[in-house]
Amino acid sequence: MHIITISRQFGSGGRELGKRLSDLLGWDYYDKEIIEALAEDQGMDTDHVREVLSHHGWHNVQLTYKNSFAHVGFDHGLRTQLLVRQREIIQEIAKAGNDCIIVGRDADVILEEYRPFRVCICADLDARLERCMAHERKQPRTNRLTEKEVLRNIRSIDKSRTRIREVLTGKRHGDASTFDLTVNAARWNIKHLAPVVAEFAMRWFEEQEAAAEEE
Repeated sequence: MHIITISRQFGSGGRELGKRLSDLLGWDYYDKEIIEALAEDQGMDTDHVREVLSHHGWHNVQLTYKNSFAHVGFDHGLRTQLLVRQREIIQEIAKAGNDCIIVGRDADVILEEYRPFRVCICADLDARLERCMAHERKQPRTNRLTEKEVLRNIRSIDKSRTRIREVLTGKRHGDASTFDLTVNAARWNIKHLAPVVAEFAMRWFEEQEAAAEEE
């Protein structure tokens, strides 16, 4: 079984990269599917689950997480319940034994024992803002966010993901040692980047398997 996890800055193209890798490799793909499965499991609305997980108070948590919910010092209510169940769903995906790609959800940390190929996609703020605005321009006018609103979303989500990362790993966001491949996608067309990452990943898996055989 092979697993590729994709961590990404908001607006950097990580979600598109994951989907294109899935299409290229023929592997299972998980992103919003995890939230949908979580919502169905809990009998809740998908948008509500997404909202709860996006605003769950990680800024109040001391850096003692270390892959366990045992010492989380905030309200053990709905938010914690959803986080625990989401973690279990991700572990169930891995236990199924199928080659897969998982975007976000800190799957690289949760599935550390499976030795996934861990990718981080980043880009400068201007590039991310432009990518997000291109997405907004495709939406009905009544639903479009302004550039100011999009920029506020980017900064808010960046802050949240940074804190979660620190809680999960005990390391600061941007520490390249927690990933196997970090790519600045600012000047890449994701369509062209995907086959490059796919080839790198497959060579990485080959190296890991060869090393295991020699042990």
